[in-house]
Amino acid sequence: MRNMFALLAAGGLALGLSACDVDQTEEGAAPEIDVDAGSMPEYDVEPVDVDVSSGTRTVEVPTMDVDANIPDAEGEPVTPPSE
Repeated sequence: MRNMFALLAAGGLALGLSACDVDQTEEGAAPEIDVDAGSMPEYDVEPVDVDVSSGTRTVEVPTMDVDANIPDAEGEPVTPPSE
């Protein structure tokens, strides 16, 4: 019953929207703007002196012992079995 009502409502809406006729009655125009020339700000920037070097280092990484005893899941399946 809900599907029938939704179908009738959608059909009525589509019919109502298709009955509209839109015609442009006047051309649009952008507003006129008077802009004076400006100037960009000036900055005095001194970059930082960076010393980049490369080398080899040895990093000691600790080992971890993880106990992963996970029991099996119990209970009803979420989806019913297929027939």
